[in-house]
Formats: sequence, C-alpha cells, structure tokens
Amino acid sequence: MKHNWILFLTVLLLVSCKEPEARRPVTQKTSTILTETLNQNKKLIAAETKMIENYIALDSSKTYLTSSFGFWYMYDVKVEEAKNTPEIGNVVEIEYDLQDVNGTIIYSKEELGIKTYKIDKEDFIPALQEGIKLMKVGETITFIIPSHRGFGLVGDENRIGINKTLKSTVTLKSIKE
Repeated sequence: MKHNWILFLTVLLLVSCKEPEARRPVTQKTSTILTETLNQNKKLIAAETKMIENYIALDSSKTYLTSSFGFWYMYDVKVEEAKNTPEIGNVVEIEYDLQDVNGTIIYSKEELGIKTYKIDKEDFIPALQEGIKLMKVGETITFIIPSHRGFGLVGDENRIGINKTLKSTVTLKSIKE
C-alpha cells in the first residue's frame, strides 16, 4: 500500500511537470488592415507628389530643389557669403506665412508675427523644422510642404484642412546660440 502511494505520487509529479503548450489559432490569418492602410498612404503620397511636381513644372521661371526630408524649396533671397546655418539647440527668429499651393493666404506673416524657435527642441511644422536648418541669416526661402510633412491627417484646429499641401515663405532673421 505504501509503495502504491509513492508510485502514484511519482507518476503524478512527472505528468504535472510537463511544459504547457500554447494554443494554436484555428486559422492563421495575417492582418490586412495594416497592409491596406500602408498601401493607401503610399497612393496618397504618390498622388500628392505628382500634383506638386506638376505645380513646379508650371512655374519654370523658378528653380525648386528637392529635399531629402520630403519637401521642395526655392530661394527667394540667397545669401552667398559664408555664414552659419542653425544647429540643434540654437534659437532662431523667423518670419513666415502659410498658404495653399494656389497662393491663398491661410496665415499671414503679420498675423503670425516673428516666431522664436529652438532648433529640434520644440514642436513645429516638420518640413520647416528641417528647412530652417538650410538657411543663413537674411535668406528667404519658399517651401512647398506635402501634407505628410505638414499637418497631415489632422490639419489644424482652425484653417488648415486634412491632407493639405502648403506653401510657406520663411525669412531667417537671427540665430542665437
């Protein structure tokens, strides 16, 4: 009787020490929502890029440059002298406006006033955050900002709609370290 009890406990311990197995799903399906969303975003960006390129092609009197950060820009006033450009942590003063690509003013320079911005330490329009780093004091650059580098799917609370391509003319007034 005593041996039966020990044998029973030994078998019970051996059986209960087995690793639990994860339950497998009945069908293994990959989520298509993420893939569909990515494909839709790629199509929207491609269509917006084509529209911007057509806009630039219509204005052959100006030379627009393409940024690796996903926006286009052209110099209205270019400073040829060797001057510093803003670096991370510098505080800059800029004057800028926001308009749609048809030239309709959304926010004027007068309305926005002079903005003080600490490079890469504050939240600001993503394309302009990178664009300002290209500038020297005294330069004025016009940026064409695709929606995904501007206000994107949310717009702003007041005047900028969703997926709105913007144009902004920025003048760099000063750089402080």
